[in-house]
Amino acid sequence: MGRVPRRVRRPVAAAAVAALGLLVSLPGAAGAAGTAGTPQPLPSYRGADGAKPVEGKPSTAGAPQLDAGSFYKDSIAPGERYYRLYLDDRSTVYVSAVLQPPRDAKVGYSDGVEVEVLNTENRYCPGNPGRAGFGYDPVPLSAVGYRQLQEDAGCQEAGTYYVKVTRNAAKDADRAAWPLELRVQREPGLGGGSAPTTAPSVWPSASPTLPGTDAAPRTGGTGFNDARALGTGVWSDDLRPGQTRYYRVPLDWGQQLGLGAELSAARPTKEYGSAASGLTVSLYTPYRALAASEDTSYDGKQAGVALPRTPPVAYENRFSGDRKVEPVRVAGWYYVAVTMAKKVGEFTEDAVPVPLTLRVEVIGGAGKGPGYAESPTAAGFGVGAGDRTAAKEGTTAVEAADAAANRSVMRVVAGAGFGGGTLLLLVLGGWILLARRRAGS
Repeated sequence: MGRVPRRVRRPVAAAAVAALGLLVSLPGAAGAAGTAGTPQPLPSYRGADGAKPVEGKPSTAGAPQLDAGSFYKDSIAPGERYYRLYLDDRSTVYVSAVLQPPRDAKVGYSDGVEVEVLNTENRYCPGNPGRAGFGYDPVPLSAVGYRQLQEDAGCQEAGTYYVKVTRNAAKDADRAAWPLELRVQREPGLGGGSAPTTAPSVWPSASPTLPGTDAAPRTGGTGFNDARALGTGVWSDDLRPGQTRYYRVPLDWGQQLGLGAELSAARPTKEYGSAASGLTVSLYTPYRALAASEDTSYDGKQAGVALPRTPPVAYENRFSGDRKVEPVRVAGWYYVAVTMAKKVGEFTEDAVPVPLTLRVEVIGGAGKGPGYAESPTAAGFGVGAGDRTAAKEGTTAVEAADAAANRSVMRVVAGAGFGGGTLLLLVLGGWILLARRRAGS
């Protein structure tokens, strides 16, 4: 009888070993490789998992179709690329384009990216184009074009539309094609009744009192797709010259965000030095549009910058003429990008990370959202229990997905273990009953 448990447990043990192997093989399970003390190249922008390859056209003829809810990857040289959309008459649709220059690219203030949503008559929809421009550093840029539901506005009909993405570049700029990431997000219209069309004229705009507690470590990502989740608190990270770290903060309806960032002292290589925009902090919306940005000089000793408190998240903000209010129109993940200028490496040791401190304050409780005709969560809008958990635990979207997969695997393993244990008890019970009958006879 001693052999029976071993035979019964073997499939369960095998399942457990397989599960452990799967856990190890999942993305993010192993630490990044590298030799301690050896300067590593700065990581590149991480594209969206499952992004579909697409090739934009120089005109609307033959422009490839983009579908809501999908990510696409392309490349673009200076000039224009066209894509095609089919839109209903019941939703607002956002198309974001993230331009990813090489780290050694030379850029200037005339370089950047534009996104326009056009109708078949080649007229751009109200609110277009969305633009983003470089400063001195070749950092990822995100611009957004959209078709917005609005009474008595253009582009309200269902039908074919086009997306034009333009890469602007000076005559002496790099002419090579750079990677481009496209995302299409569909925000449902409101169900029943009339939608609010007036933005609030007054909102709490006083400077926030940012937290002053001890910092906990949170390592930022390379872009929107692997941004590290943050909640209210003080968080520590580090930056190297030319590097941008990305984070994400969930903001629900009615909530505001207070945000500040500080760079500590670097290791100098010159007695004097300064970068005019040495530290830049930018805030992006859930549909990847720039909502706010502030920068300050950095001389290698200490620098700090704080963003103005955002307006409360509200559907009607989209009808405001104030650029500080209009983008903060949907609940969801708001993204924070923190950049240390490449120029800082001219007077500090560029291979030595500089301590970064982030102070985050989510202000106010979650309010009631608008009455959407459909759920907006599929498009990445709204804040759920899982988002609040991610902010508390500090996971990226990739890690959160891996954790969900791990939990599914462990449920399978637990189920296999329970099933194996039940089978073992049934077999043992049958043998005991048979032995008793034999003893009785």
